[in-house]
Amino acid sequence: MRRPHALPGQPGGRKSILLTLMMGLLLLYTVVPILWLVINATKTQDSLLSSFGLWFSGDFALWDNIVDTFTYADGQFGRWLLNTLLYVVVGAGGGTVLATLAGYGLARFDFPGKRAFLPVLLGAIAIPATALAVPTFLLFSNMALTNTPWAVIIPSLINPLGLYLVWFFTEDAVPEQLLEAARIDGAGEFRIFRTIALRLLMPALVPVLLFSFVTAWNNYFLPLIMLNDADWLPLTVGLNNWSMQNQQAVTATGHAIDSIIVTGSLLSVVPTIVLFLGLQRYWESGLVAGSVKE
Repeated sequence: MRRPHALPGQPGGRKSILLTLMMGLLLLYTVVPILWLVINATKTQDSLLSSFGLWFSGDFALWDNIVDTFTYADGQFGRWLLNTLLYVVVGAGGGTVLATLAGYGLARFDFPGKRAFLPVLLGAIAIPATALAVPTFLLFSNMALTNTPWAVIIPSLINPLGLYLVWFFTEDAVPEQLLEAARIDGAGEFRIFRTIALRLLMPALVPVLLFSFVTAWNNYFLPLIMLNDADWLPLTVGLNNWSMQNQQAVTATGHAIDSIIVTGSLLSVVPTIVLFLGLQRYWESGLVAGSVKE
């Protein structure tokens, strides 16, 4: 009997030089900016501008830079960090809850007009968020919600990709026969969803939550046009404001804050890295769940 060929990467499989080079370049493209941030966050303002960017200087000033970052401009960085957490927890968390409820309902309940949802949903996924930013601003401006946290939170509650993933994962992971048996036993729809369907959907909910978290954490353009008050800015827009102020200070021979901006940038990516590493085994299993037909 002829043995099947092993795939590249499997034991006994052929190694592809081209794929190895491409993965190496992708790894460098991903790791070098993080490495640059880590190294330069340990330098003083003077050594940051005078030393090689991918190696340490003599002075190790990481803790001093962290303290300066949180105390500069009356602690604006801490306020922006709390704002970002607010937008992520309420926006991304709420968007995941709504996507779960809507996706489950679309998969397991019939109602007039249900077939029209799929093309509308695919269209919503295809439209880039930047194309909707100006219409969203005009809409919220008419409702007098601009320059308030709701202008960032409410759009984050809409998660078409999450709804699509939950919808089709429910089709495969939540058998209709199981739900019908629960209904015969007298369970209500909300109890069925909470005690049966939600547990079966957990592998899909972790990737949806992570994608929502990253999108909300890195949200830049929408807060940029919605918010004018510096007290409500997220980290992305706040750090960019510091960068522009730093350029003006350098031009006017003022006090440069490059070391504070670099340290703030490093601190802003730490939660994302920690979350991905902590939930790695959950989101990997969620991504491949349902991809193999048994």
